[in-house]
Amino acid sequence: MLETLRRIVGEVGRARDLTMALEAIVRGVREALDVAVCSVYLVPRAKVGDPDAPLMLMATEGLSRKAVGRVSLSPDEGLVGLVAQRAESINLDNAPQHPRYKHIANIGEEPYHAFLGAPILLRGEVLGVLVVQDRESRRFSDDQESFLVTLAAQLASSIVQAELSEAVAHPPSSRKKVVGEAIRGVPGAAGVASGIAVVVYPQADLEAVPDRRCDDPEAELARLKAAREAVRAELAALRQGMAQRLPEEECVLFDAFTMMLGSESLFAGMERRIRAGLWAPAALRDTIREHAAVFEGMDDDYLRQRAEDVRDVGARLLEQLQEVENGVRDYPERTILVGREITVTHLAALPEGRLAGIVSARGSSSSHVALLARALGVPAVMGASELPVERLDRREMVIDGYRGVVHVEPRGTLREELERLVREEAQLSAELATLRDAPAITPDGTRVHLYVNVGLLADMAPANNVGAEGIGLYRTEIPFQVRDNFPGEEEQTRIYREALAAYAPRPAVLRTLDVGGDKPLGYFPINEDNPFLGWRGVRLTLDHPEIFLTQVRAMLRANKGLGNLRILLPMISGVGELEQALELIDQAHVELREDGLNGEAVQVGVMVEVPSAVYQIDALARRVDFLSVGTNDLTQYLLAVDRNNARVAPLYDSLHPAVLRAIHDIVTGGRRAGRPVSVCGELAGDPLGALILLGFGIDSLSMSAGSLPRIKRVIRSVPLKHARLLAWEALACERGDEVRAMLRAALRDYGLGGLIRGDE
Repeated sequence: MLETLRRIVGEVGRARDLTMALEAIVRGVREALDVAVCSVYLVPRAKVGDPDAPLMLMATEGLSRKAVGRVSLSPDEGLVGLVAQRAESINLDNAPQHPRYKHIANIGEEPYHAFLGAPILLRGEVLGVLVVQDRESRRFSDDQESFLVTLAAQLASSIVQAELSEAVAHPPSSRKKVVGEAIRGVPGAAGVASGIAVVVYPQADLEAVPDRRCDDPEAELARLKAAREAVRAELAALRQGMAQRLPEEECVLFDAFTMMLGSESLFAGMERRIRAGLWAPAALRDTIREHAAVFEGMDDDYLRQRAEDVRDVGARLLEQLQEVENGVRDYPERTILVGREITVTHLAALPEGRLAGIVSARGSSSSHVALLARALGVPAVMGASELPVERLDRREMVIDGYRGVVHVEPRGTLREELERLVREEAQLSAELATLRDAPAITPDGTRVHLYVNVGLLADMAPANNVGAEGIGLYRTEIPFQVRDNFPGEEEQTRIYREALAAYAPRPAVLRTLDVGGDKPLGYFPINEDNPFLGWRGVRLTLDHPEIFLTQVRAMLRANKGLGNLRILLPMISGVGELEQALELIDQAHVELREDGLNGEAVQVGVMVEVPSAVYQIDALARRVDFLSVGTNDLTQYLLAVDRNNARVAPLYDSLHPAVLRAIHDIVTGGRRAGRPVSVCGELAGDPLGALILLGFGIDSLSMSAGSLPRIKRVIRSVPLKHARLLAWEALACERGDEVRAMLRAALRDYGLGGLIRGDE
């Protein structure tokens, strides 16, 4: 059953539209359970979440096909409605005898007695009902019920994606008031922007290839032919190399791959699709799907396994096609970068000034790429898990980073409304720009220092344009991520020197290497079941002191003659780690002096982002010069919520009372030790969070360049005495939404509602 379940889910996932997806479901389930009928009823997508929404018969094997799209049941009608109401499966041996049974004439349901229905649920909302029926009066077995319930749970996301894919591919353009297709995710970076989608996808991932039209079929065919010859040569070289180490019979796999490359039927399918207007990668994708499906449908297990060989050949061909594509990528003036997972290298590849926004199917508001979006001042939508990525390339798009919504080719009244929002966003940005040189002083005279978080040298320009007082967090891992190997001491010195010099004599806080979790290094893979609780941050660099020492020496050398360097240690969970890191920093000073380079003494701080550090705050504070609160990881660890997991994104809340209490305790500990406390996590760049942090008495805030003008506006508008009252009220709250509602009301009272547009 497990293999059958995987096969059905896979076929549905590869379907090009909703009709194909639903037909794959009813056909596959009917065969797998050997029943007379399988049907799917769906709630209209626009009415999902409405308890009175009807359930429409959308596909069936066994009932009248004429009933599809015509038969509709309300939630209080029939057994299908009962499954939806209860949101749980119902298994009956004689359905017509049940009081909720409803007879529908002319659909051929009369001879069937056994009934099993399972709800199709996504994030707690009923999308539809999956039903099987049989002639004889009997209960379906526990195994059959378990299979149907499991399948229904796995299909929910695929069905939504198929619905969106179909809607995006065939928008209803005939009506005057047309609403552009809306795709929901979570807010990643504030702002509203319009532009043209450019889909990026991983190397050699066929299923991620986007649709794209080609204007020159002959050029695409030439690319495909060149890729074919390159793979043929690659396989020949591999076979020759392995022949020295493996028996001849083990090398026949390479011969089989070579035979596939020579298959005229395989390449005829690709050519046909290219001449019909598809670009080569999409033609390859669809042809490989078609041929793999033929093998998967065979009875013989050995032949079924050959489907993976077909996909392997397809992946090799795609890799060759991508080598050419990457060198000639065209980015529109206002590019919205779209992908299943956007990476730092995708951002780095864009020409300067062309990035208008980011949409990612994976991740959350505190994912690394969301932080970079805020640093670059562009709106972002994360965790749009039902995003039909392959259908969006080169489509017009408007993204709302406040609400986490993507609109594809909006029309009519919606387009007018979105254009108004874009204009208002531009107006707000212009107003905030006038605060560039104004100090961040509350109306009752308290100064708060505002710094920026940066990671790429490209961040420096926008950071300077907003009047930042220095760098509060320089993410040194980003120069590591965009390379193919560890940068040496000379190169690191050059990079850090540029960052320090850009702000001298203003302070610049450089965080030591913080990789692991959602910040991998391709050339230094770390494979762990739970990377966020694993080998990351200072744990990794203390285990590799050569990496740590090289980096610290580079920082100290870069600081020569400038004197504005501060070093920040990430992921410190206890006194032992801190003392070990401080000893290595002292060692770096000694080594430089031995080389005749007398580096200046620098301040060293600890990043408080692990719960254990909160409870040892006094001991840690005595050993360092300053404290910096990393609210992103602190929230993640306190609430046991993976901040990159869209499924639990609603639980990730930096305004949760437990998080606020922890920050308050950190500030109190810093005061006892006479150490300044900064916040460099994303809470610092949130207008609601800034109110609380101001009330707690935080000395400085560090945030993305795009957020800084908003926070300066808040500080210049709200008196410290009122912020303190709000902070104490927040500490007395028991729920994050209570805190949020109170703070929203306060900002609106000060005329700052435009800063929290997405919360209205």
